Amino acid sequence: MSKKGDLKRAIANSEREIEALEQKRARSQSALLAAVINNTKPDATDSEYFRVFTALIDAERENLRKLTEELKNLKNK
Repeated sequence: MSKKGDLKRAIANSEREIEALEQKRARSQSALLAAVINNTKPDATDSEYFRVFTALIDAERENLRKLTEELKNLKNK
């Protein structure tokens, strides 16, 4: 039972982390979109933040998939 509880907590933490990262990415995304709409060159810092946060989100989503699969396997046993 403890393993399942730990996995459920880890899944919840992972979901919260993804939400936080998506909020941070949205800030740079809006700056990039504003640059496109205004036909100006986007700030390099905003572009870099967007790339970094996207990579972090992808990594965390992969971690979430692994945790979910592990929990599913435990429930099937």
